[in-house]
Amino acid sequence: MTRLDDGDSGLRRPSRRGDVGGRSEGPGRSEGSGRSEGAGGRLHIVRFAPAKLNLTLAVLGRRGDGYHSLHSIMVPLLLGDALTVSVAPHGSAGDTLRVSGLPMSVATDNLVLRAIAAVREAVASEGHVGPSELPPLSARLVKLIPVAAGLGGGSSDAAAAMAAALAAWQTTLAPASMSAVAASLGSDVPFFLARGAALVTGRGEVVETLPAVEAEPPAVLLVTPGLPLSTAVVFGAYAAGARPVDPACALGISERLAARLRAGTTASELLQCAPELAAANDLLPASISVAPELESFVRKLEKLVGRPVCQSGSGPTQWVLYATLAEARKAVRLVRLAVARGGLPILGDGETFAVATAIAGPPLPPAVQLEGRPGRVNGPRTVHNGFSADTHPRGGSAVEPLESKGDDSR
Repeated sequence: MTRLDDGDSGLRRPSRRGDVGGRSEGPGRSEGSGRSEGAGGRLHIVRFAPAKLNLTLAVLGRRGDGYHSLHSIMVPLLLGDALTVSVAPHGSAGDTLRVSGLPMSVATDNLVLRAIAAVREAVASEGHVGPSELPPLSARLVKLIPVAAGLGGGSSDAAAAMAAALAAWQTTLAPASMSAVAASLGSDVPFFLARGAALVTGRGEVVETLPAVEAEPPAVLLVTPGLPLSTAVVFGAYAAGARPVDPACALGISERLAARLRAGTTASELLQCAPELAAANDLLPASISVAPELESFVRKLEKLVGRPVCQSGSGPTQWVLYATLAEARKAVRLVRLAVARGGLPILGDGETFAVATAIAGPPLPPAVQLEGRPGRVNGPRTVHNGFSADTHPRGGSAVEPLESKGDDSR
């Protein structure tokens, strides 16, 4: 079996809660247990699916297709899911998916399975081979990104599945076809194909890559209350009038930050922008409209850490910038104590999660990563991408599920 090793990345995986989902027929069938993934010398494609952070999110208005036009600067994080894909054993009826880690549904419309199916159809439409000639795939997902949290976990998994499926079938798609498939799967999926900082416009399908933050990227504290928020519901609240007092504020901040990044921005300069970034998410009022208790949570979190608190996407995840990962980890401990002592309210029925991570630098080529890890032995039939599950560029992340007093993708 390809081992998804924490190694020295600093990544701490939540305790396994068992595979999620039962069996169903066809493309959404949940894979049975017991067969080693290394059986028969099958090729295993490993993809690291990073979470994303919206540094800014300006909503420009509703489009004719019902979506909203956006102006958002997004960056990948070192926190992410790990996806392993291989050709299914001979005789398998269809694509399969197993999930471990954080709880989520393995339904027939799961984005990993949808991505594999969409790529299969796209390859066939380009005339490379027929759909029946592309064998079923077995996928395993180690879920570390909270679901419905504003971190783009499902979309990132879909982008990883697209690339992994092509690698498993040893084929390619034209860039235009890749972009079209990504956009059909979700508004955030095209961003993850860029694999770096980007300005995202349109409904998410227009992606302009931006230079990475110079020098060591900032660390980030993420705090996700146990109150999942539906992106569609939050956008519905925005459309109904739950909007910021100054409708031009977020766009102005987003445009200025894009210009700074194009010109070259250091981590310290980005940290100085934190007060502005706290006002650069047009969906925050809508999120609070859907979950009014979020307003008190944000206010108390800001008082606890003594820094500007920002929201990612449609929430409920709140984030804070730090100069070093050590500082962010210290903040995790502050949040843990506040939750245990009742100083930070518990929202919803789930656990509160605090994550110390960092903005990801540019992905490194696999050969560079392997040369930089003396003593590590990688199986010769294991393929990694730049953001591999075994090697996180420039550091790692610490994932801390917090004990609470409650019960346990666009």
